[in-house]
Amino acid sequence: MKPAGSSAPVALRVTRGQIIARGLTHRCPNCGAHSLFRENAWFRLNSDCRNCGFAFERGGDEGFFLGSMSLNYGVTLMGFLLPVALLAFFGVVSGRVAVGLAVGGAVIFPMLFYRSSRSWWLMNYYFFLPHHLPANGGTGRAGGDANT
Repeated sequence: MKPAGSSAPVALRVTRGQIIARGLTHRCPNCGAHSLFRENAWFRLNSDCRNCGFAFERGGDEGFFLGSMSLNYGVTLMGFLLPVALLAFFGVVSGRVAVGLAVGGAVIFPMLFYRSSRSWWLMNYYFFLPHHLPANGGTGRAGGDANT
């Protein structure tokens, strides 16, 4: 990554490896604090990091919620429902068991995966655009440079 008019690459303070590690452990992508989710509330994302002030919630930008919801749906479909269907197809489990697993899993698995899907969506965004992180000199959102 190079600033406009420069041939020297810019060193990232928060590397892509750190972004992945922070995303997989549900931490702030900017500072690494365990502040992504509210304590004692499974489905509540903090609006911002209590350590560095980085905004997790994007007012008026539904893409971050919709993206994580789509990720959750895709992982549920491919990681849970497809294997259940294959087990039923090959006769490992009966049709009734497969339907029970599918119905139960289609409700329970997305709830259990909610935190990961929200964290992984942030990780995905900042993996590809790490210069948007405030720790790397960005504003935290698209629109501040030519690479939105």
